[in-house]
Order: sequence, then C-alpha cells, then structure tokens
Amino acid sequence: MNAVIKLVPGREKSLKRHHQWIFSGAIGQVEGDPAPGETVRIESAKGEFLAQAAWSPRSQLAARVWSFEESDTIDRTFFARAVERAVAMRRDLGFLNPDGGCRLIAAEGDDLPGFTADYYAGFIVIQAASCGAEHFKRDLAELLMEATGAKGVFERSDLSVRAREGLPEAAGALIGDAPPELLEITENGVKFLVDVRHGHKTGFYLDQRENRKLVAELVKPGFEVLNCFAYTGGFGAAVLKHGAGSVVNVDSSAPALNLAERNFKLNGLAGYTNTAGDVFELLRSFAQEKRFFDLVILDPPKFIDGKNSLTRGCRAYQDIARLGFSVLKPGGILATFSCSGLMTPDLFQKITADGCLDAKRSGRIFRKFTQSPDHPVALGVPESAYLKGLAVKA
Repeated sequence: MNAVIKLVPGREKSLKRHHQWIFSGAIGQVEGDPAPGETVRIESAKGEFLAQAAWSPRSQLAARVWSFEESDTIDRTFFARAVERAVAMRRDLGFLNPDGGCRLIAAEGDDLPGFTADYYAGFIVIQAASCGAEHFKRDLAELLMEATGAKGVFERSDLSVRAREGLPEAAGALIGDAPPELLEITENGVKFLVDVRHGHKTGFYLDQRENRKLVAELVKPGFEVLNCFAYTGGFGAAVLKHGAGSVVNVDSSAPALNLAERNFKLNGLAGYTNTAGDVFELLRSFAQEKRFFDLVILDPPKFIDGKNSLTRGCRAYQDIARLGFSVLKPGGILATFSCSGLMTPDLFQKITADGCLDAKRSGRIFRKFTQSPDHPVALGVPESAYLKGLAVKA
C-alpha cells in the first residue's frame, strides 16, 4: 500500500485546480516511510483523495503529481500512455522529422513533471530533474525508444537542481547507440550542429524554434543585426538566411561561438562576426562608440532561478533592455526574451518599458513571442509558460 501524505488544512486548493507541485510547507503528516521517488497518495487534512505523486523528501518541492485520478496505477503502462500521447502530439505538429529536432517530453506540460526529453536526428536526450523522474527514467527512456524508433537515448541529468533532490549529477549513454560528438539537424531550412554531450541544456534551445523564424521574418535586405547571448548562432543563422546584411554575434562562451562559426559555414552564410565577451560590457562599448543596429536580439540566460533572485534578476533584465535600446537605430527593432518562469508577461513588459525609458527612447510592441508548440503549457501550472518575448519598434 502506498504511503499517505496529508496536507496542512487549506493547502489543497492548488491541487484541486490541477497544479502539479506540492511544497514541503504544505505537508502536514506523512503516514508510512516512503523512499525517494516512490509514488505516494496525497490527501487533504480531512482524508479526501487529491492525487498520486512522486515523493522527494529532501526537496522544498516535496512531491510532484503523476495523476489526479485515484483509479490510476503508476506503472510502466501508465507511462506508456503518457509517452504515446506526447509523441503523437509532436507528430501531429509536424515536428518529429528524421533530420529535425524537437522536444518530446516537456515535463509538466506533458504531465511528467521533472522529466524532459528532446529528439535530435534519430537520438533522444533526456533529463531527470526530480526523484520521481529518476525512479522511472529507464522505463521512460525505453518507451521513448519504442515510440520513436530512435537509435539511442543519451542522459544529460548533469543538473545543479538535482542536488536539491539529494541526487548526484548523471550523464552518458543510457540505452542503445551513443550519439556522435555533433548531431546535424535542420530547422526551418537552416542546418545546425548540436553538441548533445556538452552543450547547454540538451545541446540546443528548441523552445525558440518558432521565434527564430518569426524574428527572421522581421529582417529587411541589408539589415545590420546584433545577436546578443548568441550561443551557437541560432538567431544569427536564421536572420542571415532571410537576407540580413550583417550579424554581430556576441556570447561569453568561446566554444559556443566556435560551433556557431561551423553552423554559419555549414549553411554557406557570410557577413557575420563572432565576438566572445561579456554582453553587458560589449553593449556599453557599442553605445559609447555610437554603433547602432537595425535589429537587436536579446536572448539572455535565466536571470531569475528562484524567489530570492527575483529583484536582482529584474534589475538585470532592465539593464540589458536599456543597453539594447541604446544601440538601436531610430525605427529599429528590439527582439527581447526572458526564459525565467517567475517572470510574468506583464512584469516583463514593465521592465522592458523601464529599460526603454532609461535609454531615453520610446517604443511600441507589435509582436509577442512564446515557447514553441512542442513545449506545451499545463493549464493548471502557469509556471510552465516560462518563455516570453517582445518585438518592440523604436
């Protein structure tokens, strides 16, 4: 029989709205001795069934819901249904192509909290961020292999968040063939080399798939573009392919820019410059030099990774917006993004507006961006809508 977790009175409201997270402060009583990753029964203080969840005793996020149905059995058959549903959605979207890349499992967005899986040209890369995901990761990997016909599953659970769960980092070939050092994918007609073994996340920012296309469509022939936090050149390659005259790619990582160089050459692109360095400092230098651009792209890393960093992160977003506007030509376009889940769309708009005012500029939003459709949002978990962006005409 599963252990039972009883909540503090009044803490069941979010679960009744199908939010999948249960924080340690909501735990009132633990009946039994559940092991990390074990499925537990969640009840209200009055004994009412609420959900079945994975137990993470060392984490502030103490349990993550697998199911809100009492009749479900959390086993391989349960996960097979979830995997089949997720893979079918990507096929229906037209994203699951032999030479393409897409997110197969988007954690909460696919009712598998703590677990993500990405597809790259015949290989799957997984990340298990929680005790529950760790407990079932091999089953999930095998099921993904069966559902997609992939050649192998590679693990990139080298995540700092695993320490909060009491889990060590883990990386390496898990099932089937190991991927080559670099995998080549095609996205919207642009080819990219992906380092799934050592790159950020699982090697590529798949959540920006549609936004790279939308931003490229803003480009007019001859546009001078500044691509900040360029990583391996995703936005830069997209805008050059669409007719930009030149692109300056800036990133703090020289290895990432080396791979960007290979991506530009792979597509036969010219007119780019790759500059390694601190983006904030380089933007200040461009502003002092009065070097201006038709399009400035700001796609920074997550500045806010928890409530404790919210104030500091908001200042960083405002500062980078100010610097972006300060190097924008009159009539130019700023495409700015935030991948911080705690940053709400309204707050992001306010901070961007504040940065614009700090730069003594004015602007109008004419397009809003969100994460690619292969990163679905759980209706009951607003935090799963983490990526937001704005296109601002100065």
